[in-house]
Amino acid sequence: MTVAYGVLAGGGVCARVNDRVLDLSGLDRVFAQPSLNAFMARGPEFWSEAAQRAGEGREMEEPRLGMPFEVADFVDFYASLHHATNLGQMFRPGSEPLLPNWRWLPVAYHGRAGTVVPTGTPVRRPAGQRRPPEAAEPTFGASVRLDIELESGFVIGVPSELGRPVPVERALEHIFGMVIVNDWSARDIQAWEYQPLGPFLGKSFATSVSAWVVPLSELEDRIVPGQVQDPEPLPYLREQPWAYDIPLEVELNGTVVARSNTSHLYWSISQKVAHLTANGAHLRTGDLLATGTISGPERESNGSLIELTRNGSEPLVLADGSTRTFLEDGDEVVLRGEPLGEVRGRIEPALGAPP
Repeated sequence: MTVAYGVLAGGGVCARVNDRVLDLSGLDRVFAQPSLNAFMARGPEFWSEAAQRAGEGREMEEPRLGMPFEVADFVDFYASLHHATNLGQMFRPGSEPLLPNWRWLPVAYHGRAGTVVPTGTPVRRPAGQRRPPEAAEPTFGASVRLDIELESGFVIGVPSELGRPVPVERALEHIFGMVIVNDWSARDIQAWEYQPLGPFLGKSFATSVSAWVVPLSELEDRIVPGQVQDPEPLPYLREQPWAYDIPLEVELNGTVVARSNTSHLYWSISQKVAHLTANGAHLRTGDLLATGTISGPERESNGSLIELTRNGSEPLVLADGSTRTFLEDGDEVVLRGEPLGEVRGRIEPALGAPP
């Protein structure tokens, strides 16, 4: 039996038990809430009890689901070696693709929690400043290099204490479960703004998450050895390398354009939590820790359009004969990962742009 948890559009926690969806709101007050947060905060013992009782819920047919949890903070990591290498080769040709810190720590940026949205939410094409390489000055307008990022994410259940780092060996005690994430990216806006402080408007307009959160307890049989970490991490990050083995795919307008796997991640979620809290920052219930784009060693396992099309120079050919470098208005993207489910979104025109 595989259990996952979501929230009904009108409120109330539900469970997905194999192929059945069960309303749990009548079992306990903690389930009669508009998000999973109160449930997640109860901790591992209660989570285990809930999984055992999930089958007692009222069965539902075709329920409408909403945002599964209230996002406290959002952190997006950059944890795929192949993705970081691919982008480094594109933007720093002839140089070492990885910056000096990459193999020493899980690089990340803090995102905008308020624009994390549930699967199915339309994504409005963002606007911002862009400066093409041949231009002397920037202009303001709608992004013309709108991209996707195939990611997974981890949701914090049990908070930690401010000022007290979480040891790498205790990190999983704080994590409730896992989701699929699409961290939409406006590459042209991002390219102009990101130095020296990193992503801002090019990332903050929308991040989509799947409707179901799968508890880590349901994924223990998917743990596999991870990539060898060289150099050996500093003591606070040191552990036996491991990862989850979850197949992923990217579908664009009905055509599967990429297949990857969470096992391609270099840094584990335990290491991410240990690094995030190493300075005394604390975890809060509802924190979303995304992995960053997940890319494998082959081109067809790359998790973003900028990689799949070689920065727009080699368009993808879809099943209907059309081609894409970056996303066009009306395009629909679906990211999938069994047993995490899917996250989908359709691109809407920028405000003020012609329909």
